[in-house]
Amino acid sequence: MNLFEELGRFSNLLYKTLRSSTEVKTYSGNLLLEMIKTGYDSLPIILLTGVFTGSVMTIQTAYQLTTSLIPKSTIGAIVTQSTVIELAAVISSLVLAGRVGARIATELGTMRVSEQIDALESMGFNSVTYLVMPRLVAGIVMFPILYVFALTSGILGGVSSGALLGTLAPAEFMTGAQQYFFGSDVVFGLTKSLVFGFIITSIACYKGYYATGGAEGVGKATTQATVLSCIYILFADLILASILL
Repeated sequence: MNLFEELGRFSNLLYKTLRSSTEVKTYSGNLLLEMIKTGYDSLPIILLTGVFTGSVMTIQTAYQLTTSLIPKSTIGAIVTQSTVIELAAVISSLVLAGRVGARIATELGTMRVSEQIDALESMGFNSVTYLVMPRLVAGIVMFPILYVFALTSGILGGVSSGALLGTLAPAEFMTGAQQYFFGSDVVFGLTKSLVFGFIITSIACYKGYYATGGAEGVGKATTQATVLSCIYILFADLILASILL
């Protein structure tokens, strides 16, 4: 029964959020701020994650391809394909589940237990429109943009590590990358990042919005939001790969 109750409340919150999408004046003021918090403030960790992911992938791929029968440019092809299709979207989203999801759950949870949400509603504000809608839209819009930065930094990290370690020249890396680069793979990665953005922000908003129990309840809601986001990201990754590839 608890499972169905949770599912019903989550669906109801999404319905209220979708229904309030026409009330642009109510959430437009918070939307730009949420986009900055979700996107711009997350850039450093996304770039760092991309660089190290691409570097490690290059080193590990070069370690595996020890035969002279396979051209070194294949390393660039493998690293680029893996980054475009999987790593840039999934790893960055797992990081953002802690960076963005935890922040949203904590903010809304604190507002709930301190009765700020009740105060907004008593003043005639639609709390779902004012608080949930801008956070959900910011996640859907900014996650694909962050994916592009993660992808770019991942490829640059692979090129740099290959050159610095003497594994392969940047020209060889880019030859393999261009040979097996397809625009449809980027579309697939963007689609995954959009879905992951929705998953993280919607779960975080739900857990924070319905948090109870004071400071302990806020901590519990934040933990649940982060863990559930990571689980559903992996589950959605499997579903999308099965359908779109």
